[in-house]
Amino acid sequence: MVNIKCLNPISSYGMDLLTKDYRVTEDVKEAEAVLVRSAAMHDMELSDKLLCVARAGAGVNNIPLDKCAEAGVVVFNTPGANANGVKELVVAGLMLASRDLVGGMQWISENRDDENINKTMEKAKKAFAGKEAMGKKLGVIGLGAIGVLVANAGAALGMEVYGCDPYLSVEHALSLSRSVHLVKTNEEIFRECDYITVHVPLMDATKYMINEDSIAMMKDGAIVLNFARDLLVKDEDMEKALTSGKIAKYVTDFPNAKTANMEGVIAFPHLGASTEESEDNCAKMAVREVMDYLENGNIRCSVNYPDCDAGICNTGSRLTICHKNIPNMLSQFTAAFSGEGVNIENLVNKSRSGYAYTVIDASVRPSKEAMEKIVQIDGVLKVRLVK
Repeated sequence: MVNIKCLNPISSYGMDLLTKDYRVTEDVKEAEAVLVRSAAMHDMELSDKLLCVARAGAGVNNIPLDKCAEAGVVVFNTPGANANGVKELVVAGLMLASRDLVGGMQWISENRDDENINKTMEKAKKAFAGKEAMGKKLGVIGLGAIGVLVANAGAALGMEVYGCDPYLSVEHALSLSRSVHLVKTNEEIFRECDYITVHVPLMDATKYMINEDSIAMMKDGAIVLNFARDLLVKDEDMEKALTSGKIAKYVTDFPNAKTANMEGVIAFPHLGASTEESEDNCAKMAVREVMDYLENGNIRCSVNYPDCDAGICNTGSRLTICHKNIPNMLSQFTAAFSGEGVNIENLVNKSRSGYAYTVIDASVRPSKEAMEKIVQIDGVLKVRLVK
């Protein structure tokens, strides 16, 4: 019986995929797997029993990735599962910023007691006149699962779309509208586009990528949309740009105490993936990742270990090893098997930065002594006998 702990409510569409071999536990210390959405895990003690963590969503800032990697705990996320929900909100934000619908709605609310509102609004509405998106230039920075959908939506709206992503995958490239202009640098988007939307992860290279310098490159009256991460935009620099009129509107799904009080900001309370469909899709994907890892040792969509698909084990046993990505590891693993005369029928090894993952399929189950030899190898972090 495998114990699973849910740190947040997880959609039944995902939990119903669990078979009778799984049990939901209230005690995180006895859990082999953890499912999480937004709960903070940085101060959580990692049990020796814990094998994996699955984030039902894309962002993993609430999970201590390095700490988990050092403990041999594989962390999954669910990229793309909530992409459509975020895309739709980005389009809504773009329209709200273009047409000043927020200002118009506020005027209606403030004048709702006016018996002649149907007449007075005809004079007032010129204050909320906006511009159409069609024919304007939309710049999409980051062409992952969400960015591709946003770019394609912009093209469908009749916008001239520019995209930039030095790590554009073949899968996403094939999904991208042929009308999207691919450029090599973010600077080209800053200079050319009327609307700029960012869809990149938060890391040292992207933190405060929208700042005084990048804003200075932009067109006067540009609109900036941020549905990725709060710290991609430097708030102080954005405030100055909004006050001066350099930036017409800043649309964000990550308000904080400062941006919530800034003029020219349209903010949502992190609603991008808050749809029933997104939550259901993320839950199903997270549960499937966990089950495939626990039952077969396969890794899909990990953020701290390499993806590794060894299929279903058709031999006598399968051993998986989380270890450091250092020389001579494989020779030491195979020596532990050959010392007992055990034939290795399949071996898959993948690495990612400082960590690696090895799957060994053998004709028979290795002995406890062979397992212990592998556990004692310097650089080995976690060893598991899947079959």
